[in-house]
This record gives sequence, C-alpha cells and structure tokens, in this order.
Amino acid sequence: MSRVQLALNVADLDASIDFYTKLFGTEPAKVRAGYANFAIADPPLKLVLFTGMGEPGSLNHIGVEVDSVEAVAAVITRADDLGIPQQIQEDVSCCFAVQDKTWVEGPDNGWEFYYVKGDAPAMSCDSRRGVENLLDR
Repeated sequence: MSRVQLALNVADLDASIDFYTKLFGTEPAKVRAGYANFAIADPPLKLVLFTGMGEPGSLNHIGVEVDSVEAVAAVITRADDLGIPQQIQEDVSCCFAVQDKTWVEGPDNGWEFYYVKGDAPAMSCDSRRGVENLLDR
C-alpha cells in the first residue's frame, strides 16, 4: 500500500510527537534526535517531523512512500516518458533509512517518491540536497 508523506518542520519535537500521537491514535514508528516519523494506517499517511530543518510550522517536503523498488522504477519511467525533471537516487541514506527514490519537480514543489530498504544509523539526508535543488529553481 502506498501512502502520501507529509514532512513538517516543528519547533518542539516532544510536544509535536505528543500531539500527533493523540490526534492519530498511534505511536511514532521511529524517533531520533530532531526527527520522528509516524506510519499512520487511517488515513494512510507517513507523517515526518523535523526540528532545525526549516521554519517551524512550515512544510519541509511532500512525497509518496511506495511498496517496492519496482514501484520507484515505475515512477521514474513515467516521469521520463512525460518529460518531468527528476533526480534519481539509489541506496541513499536519509531520515535514518536507506532508500531508493526519485525527486520529481512540480510547478511549485518537489515530490519525493521513495522506498525504504532498511534502517540507517544517521540522518545523513543526501536526498535533502535533491529537494533543495528542485525547490530553489
């Protein structure tokens, strides 16, 4: 099952975790320094919280978490066929996870389509360069 990802910049990670745990009735799937994510079943949503990555209360980025590497490849092919600019990244470490992904450039926002292959020990976020490059154009 694919789900939309909404990544938010927050001022207080603990207060935000508490609020979203209550709001969606689920505990975070992963919590690290300056970072948390929720895998919410209803509605299907991957909610990601960052501190120190942007203005609190602002959108960090949007995306879609997909079920497989093949699903990422299908998005890459579709974007290529449609002539949509993208930045493809394989085996990148971002958000404490190893991922295959592509960042596609929309008129106003970059979209991240990604598959999580496993855990990573650090935030790293080589892919954040991707979203910054897309959004700065």
